[in-house]
Amino acid sequence: MNFSDLRIPTKLKLGFGIVILISLIVSTMVFLNARSIDDASFKNVRANRLNATGQKAMGDLATARAELATFVVNRDPGSRSRFETATSSFQAKMAEYEKTTSVEAQRERTKKLQTLGRDYTSRAEALFAIAANPARQSEAISTLKTANDTGDIESLGTELLQVAQERIDVRTGEQNAAYDWTVQLLIFGGIAGLISSMGMAWLMSNQIGAPVAGITAAMRRLAEGDNEVPVEGAARKDEIGAMASALLVFRDQAVAKVKAERLKADADAEQNRLVTSLSDGLDRLSKGDLTAQIEGNFSAGYDTVRANFNEALTSLRALIGAVSESAAAIRTGSGEIAQASEDLARRTEANAASLEETSAAITQMDGRLKATAQAANRTAVRADDAISTVRGGREIADEALQAMTRVNDSAKGIDSVIEGLDKIAFQTRVLAMNAAVEAGRAGEAGRGFAVVADLVSALAMRAEEEAGRARDQLTATQTDIVSAVEMVRKVDGALADITGGVGEVHSLVSQIATDNQSQSTAVSQISVAIGTMDQSTQQNAAMVEQTSAAARNLSSEVSALAEQAAKFDVGAQPARKPARSAPAKAASSYVSPVRSLPASISAHAGGDDWASF
Repeated sequence: MNFSDLRIPTKLKLGFGIVILISLIVSTMVFLNARSIDDASFKNVRANRLNATGQKAMGDLATARAELATFVVNRDPGSRSRFETATSSFQAKMAEYEKTTSVEAQRERTKKLQTLGRDYTSRAEALFAIAANPARQSEAISTLKTANDTGDIESLGTELLQVAQERIDVRTGEQNAAYDWTVQLLIFGGIAGLISSMGMAWLMSNQIGAPVAGITAAMRRLAEGDNEVPVEGAARKDEIGAMASALLVFRDQAVAKVKAERLKADADAEQNRLVTSLSDGLDRLSKGDLTAQIEGNFSAGYDTVRANFNEALTSLRALIGAVSESAAAIRTGSGEIAQASEDLARRTEANAASLEETSAAITQMDGRLKATAQAANRTAVRADDAISTVRGGREIADEALQAMTRVNDSAKGIDSVIEGLDKIAFQTRVLAMNAAVEAGRAGEAGRGFAVVADLVSALAMRAEEEAGRARDQLTATQTDIVSAVEMVRKVDGALADITGGVGEVHSLVSQIATDNQSQSTAVSQISVAIGTMDQSTQQNAAMVEQTSAAARNLSSEVSALAEQAAKFDVGAQPARKPARSAPAKAASSYVSPVRSLPASISAHAGGDDWASF
């Protein structure tokens, strides 16, 4: 498929799609490089932190060595604590380094450094023990060089830091390379986007702009009347091809219009001749001459008009003659119809009056039935309220019964407490008696104790008496509670009986309301039916009245029609039979016997007019 045959939206989508695709490719590569730069930066930050941790650990080791030498030479007590702090910090930083690093070789070096550090700490502790004895200071000084040797730790630590620094340098190089590649990608993407945009702009101008300009110029020449204007691009399959094809159609239509105008000029001349003949014939026809026909020859299209006019004139002559004959017969029949309609209207009046009285009586019955149904409904609502109130009373009685049951249970617990107090008082009295016996054995020295024992015994006896009285009172209370519970149960039973009775009353009242509603509905339907019958009767009467009036008007109109028909010249006609005359009453002397429909009945009967009947 050629590019020029693609539709304009497809061309635009394809062009912008290429530009967007180039931008997307460049953006994706820039994003990936940015991610690699960010990843390298993150790893460098972490490596720098690890390197700083390692350097701090080696600094702690140097501090520990200095503090050990200070203690051996000066026996400074603070040097030992500072040594322990430095070695602990060294071990902690090495452990942190081991946990953070992701390189297995570095992790092994930190483990080895921790082991060497612990060995160094063990040697230092032994040296601290020797240096703590003043008599062995010279021995400690001679041992200091060997015990304080950390060359293996320092060399391994230096190796650890060098490896970390090398990894930092490698990542820094990768980061710089990714940054340079990102800059190159941005430059390449900008150039590619500019070139693709310029190429698409040129292509769109060549494929869309230039053809549209050509079609616009052709349309302008066609609008100025140049029907020979060439139209290019009609063979294309896009929107421009469709526009060129449409412009060709406009050009062909313009050529056809010129030819049609020439033919119309020829037809107008013959049309004017026919119009002149028709005008003469219609002028004679307006004066009552029905024998005026069009003579002469015309072309096929217009000769049909001449023949139709002559046939219509012939039919009109026959029609006027027939109208004259029928007018007399219609005048006689219309008088008879008017007389019969007046008699029918009087009979309809009596039927309408009877239906009106019946409808009024049924309306009153309907109102009473509706009032009874509403009263029954209100009674049912009151019964529902009574049932709800009784149910609330039953719930309150049930709650009171439960509360009394709980009080009875609590009284049983109080009885147990009183029994315990009684036992305690008895045991107290026994103890007081034993104390009095012991006081008697003690003689003069136990006399005061005997007096206290007597008082305690008296108090215990009084407690026993009070406990007995409380038990009696509690027993009476329990008896009253049992009686109250029984009474509440009887009240609940009575409320249940009341609920059942009110429910039956509610059912009966609801049935009465339903029956009354059904009767009201039936009576309403009867009222609507009677209203409809009354309306139909009224409509019949109105129709009869209008029929009578129409018959009288018809009689007068037929007379006028006969007079007008006599004015036409229809040529020789056969003799007509004389029409028999019938007496007709004047329209103004007739009064309608039908009364208007009551508003209450009309509302039920609907809004149909007599024409729909």
